[in-house]
Amino acid sequence: MKFSLRLHEKVKEIWEKTHQHPFVIGLGKGDLPVESFIRYMKQDYVFLIDYSKLFALGSVKARELDTMAVFAKLLHETLHGEMELHRGYATKFGITRQQLEETKPYPINLAYTRYMLNVAQNGTLEELISALLPCMWSYWEISKMLANKYPTASEHPLYGDWIKTYSSNEFGSLAIWLIELLNHLTEGKPERELAILEEHFLTTSRFEYMFWDMVYEGEDWPV
Repeated sequence: MKFSLRLHEKVKEIWEKTHQHPFVIGLGKGDLPVESFIRYMKQDYVFLIDYSKLFALGSVKARELDTMAVFAKLLHETLHGEMELHRGYATKFGITRQQLEETKPYPINLAYTRYMLNVAQNGTLEELISALLPCMWSYWEISKMLANKYPTASEHPLYGDWIKTYSSNEFGSLAIWLIELLNHLTEGKPERELAILEEHFLTTSRFEYMFWDMVYEGEDWPV
C-alpha cells in the first residue's frame, strides 16, 4: 500500500467531518455568512504567509534540483496566486493589503502554523511534507466535492472564485506532486519513521478542522 493511502485512511473520519463542516457547506450552498468569510479570508492570509515558508524550507531540504524547483514553484504560486485570491476578496470588502498583513492570528491559527514550522525546521523533508500536506490535499478534495455536489457553486458571485481556484487542475497537480513525492520518499522506511510522519499528518488534519471551526465561530483570544 502506498503511504499516502495509509495516511488518507488514518484521517478518514476527521476529513469526513471537515467536509461536512457548516463553513464548508455554506461555501457550496452560497449561504455562508459574509462575516464568517471575512474572518476566514483575513486569518487564512496570515496563515499563508507562514505556510509559504514551508515551501521555502522544502527547497532547502530538497535532495534534487528538480524537487527544489517545484518547491520554489509552490512558493511562488502561494505568494502570487493563492494570496492574490485573498487580496482580491479584501478589495471587495474594502480591506487594504496593509490591514490584511497586520491581521493578528487567532490562537488556533498561531498554534497550527507554529507546529508546522517547528516540524519543517527541525525535521526531515518527509516530515515537512507530512505536516503541510493535509491543507493542500483537503482543500483540493473539498473544492471538488463542492463543485460536484452544488453544480452552480463555482458561479456564485462571492464564493465561486474560491471553489474554482482550489478545484482547478493547476492546484490539483501540485497537491498530487506532493503526494507522489511523499510516497517516493517513504519507500522502504522503517515503521518507527512512518509512525512519526503519520502523527504529523494526523495532527495537522485535526488543525484543519479546528481552523474551519475557528473562523466560523470567531474564536479569538478570550482576553
